[in-house]
Amino acid sequence: MPYPNVFQPLDIGGCTLPNRIVRAAHSTGAVGEDLIAYHEARAQGGAALTILQIAGVHPSSPTDIPVFTDKVLPFYEEMATRLHAAGCKVFQQLWHGGAAIEQRSLQNFQQPLAPSAIPSPMVGVVPQELTQAMIDELVEAFATAARRCEQGGLDGVELHGAHGYLIGQFLSPATNLRDDDYGGNSENRTRFLREILAAIRNETSPGFPIGIRISADDQIEGGVEPEEAAAIAKLVEPDLDFLDVSLSSYWRFHRLLSTLDEGLGYEVPTSEVVTKAVDVPTIVTGRITTLDHAEHLIKSGVADLVSIVRGMIADPDLVAKARDGRESEIRPCIGTSVGCVARFMVAGKMRCVVNTAAGQETKVPFDPLDRVAEPKRVLVAGGGPAGLEAARTAALRGHDVILYEMTGELGGQVRMAASAPPRSDLGAITAFLADELDRLGVTVKLRSPVDPDVVAEEKPDELIIATGTTPRLGFQISAPSKPVPGADLPHVFTSWDVLGFGGRATIGQKAVVFDDTGTFEAISVCDALVAAGAEVIFLSRHEQLGATILYPAATVEASRERLFSGPFSFTPAVALREITPEAVVARDLGTYTERSFEADTVVIVSYHDCNRDLADYLRAEMDERSGTPRFNMHLVGDVNGTNSIMAAIHAGARVGREI
Repeated sequence: MPYPNVFQPLDIGGCTLPNRIVRAAHSTGAVGEDLIAYHEARAQGGAALTILQIAGVHPSSPTDIPVFTDKVLPFYEEMATRLHAAGCKVFQQLWHGGAAIEQRSLQNFQQPLAPSAIPSPMVGVVPQELTQAMIDELVEAFATAARRCEQGGLDGVELHGAHGYLIGQFLSPATNLRDDDYGGNSENRTRFLREILAAIRNETSPGFPIGIRISADDQIEGGVEPEEAAAIAKLVEPDLDFLDVSLSSYWRFHRLLSTLDEGLGYEVPTSEVVTKAVDVPTIVTGRITTLDHAEHLIKSGVADLVSIVRGMIADPDLVAKARDGRESEIRPCIGTSVGCVARFMVAGKMRCVVNTAAGQETKVPFDPLDRVAEPKRVLVAGGGPAGLEAARTAALRGHDVILYEMTGELGGQVRMAASAPPRSDLGAITAFLADELDRLGVTVKLRSPVDPDVVAEEKPDELIIATGTTPRLGFQISAPSKPVPGADLPHVFTSWDVLGFGGRATIGQKAVVFDDTGTFEAISVCDALVAAGAEVIFLSRHEQLGATILYPAATVEASRERLFSGPFSFTPAVALREITPEAVVARDLGTYTERSFEADTVVIVSYHDCNRDLADYLRAEMDERSGTPRFNMHLVGDVNGTNSIMAAIHAGARVGREI
């Protein structure tokens, strides 16, 4: 069997796991049947253990899973029954947010509770310091919550002591300023946790697994660092059945969630300081997306169990496919955090950039289940993510598919985006889709643009136009009818010149990048220019980097830290006035105050032109004939004016499932 260490069983307390792949707790926004179906799909895909998302143990910390009331029991019973049938164990993460609870989620905008009156930076409300009576009440709440978990048929519980929530607030000297028995040295700061663990032991059966998740480094000045986290773990180890080690807190939010800016396994160097200090089974996490990586970590002794969360959001069957030697069929996570983290934080519902079914398992199958009775001839114009996904999905359903791509490689603009130094993982999804077309027997013609003659020759029943966009030279939205003066000078480039087709831009010493869109396009241009040795001045119509990207605190902050650590400066809320051979003249929006910036390289990142010529010509031709069209025509991806890998993939999948 491949991956012999991954597929070794492991005992945690009185619970035996069939393999070493865990899905750590994470919020989805799903409830009831939708949440059960989401976890059931990953259980059927081979996960050994699912740790359910936070469940608030007390009314002062409400969540979608109401573990502080017996009303939760039917949900637990159904969840346990269905995941157990798939061979997966289920733990519940028990949680109190402490200072990190937004007042709007509390009744009558009550004051949050915490060990000390230290606000959470993501909430900004000064919490009430817990009294002894309040502490005793919360200890009891954790214990009765654990009892309900066991009563409902779950297999164990995990206390959330990481990421700057209540238990973590007690553990960290940066947020615990108490001078009583719960503050000061490590022994006192762990007292609240140790009381909770003892109370849970009294409320649950012998052998019922109890563990804790802690941050190896809470990333707060004056807070817990790996060596102290290891000492804390040793202090509480006698009361634990397992230890789950993570990273960071709300003080550096993006590091506890990660994006593709972080390396694969980026948490491991700090986590292993803690995991190697204890003897109980341990879990590590942090951009671990393959069984090959998990096998290495387990074999090397870093941990006993490995959490793969986003890899199994992208492909719920990841473990089973790898076990069966089908790794090439695993849809890869590309790590943007835009669908899973950002969309949950903004809209309250998790989705996935590359998997249209994630979070919608009751409505959308991972791959189409139906086969067409009468296959159609499908012509796809464009080999970017939208065209590739549409072609793959249509082929899965039995259609006869042929794809034309104008350039010599598949991938579209994703190929250019992936050329930026920190963003190479983006290319994994288009590489996967290209391999899938080969596996499914789709005919692919490179260096082959589609024109009306090609359409007439191929005689498709369905034409999918995924021809994307092209940079619009000299355009800015602040003055849409007036081309930027000087935009035609030889040292002025587009993002394509910097990132695409071999890199045609001549990069000097002082570069100015103007960002009109607030997306990663301009950020990637800056990364490429800095890597080429240029000093970069970033001018933006917006107030911050990546302003139009969902939830920048999670998705953009790593890029901001990286860029500002180098030869980089940022000027917000400006428009371009003029470009000269030596400088860029910008004007402040609103005040029209002009400023000049020296530059020998200028890059304008603005809205693109949609490549609709083929669609417009064919539609006009159909209108002139006024007869029944020879084929159905569909436009997907950026050709519709979007600028998003997620929108492109989801649109391609939708069309491929509908025709």
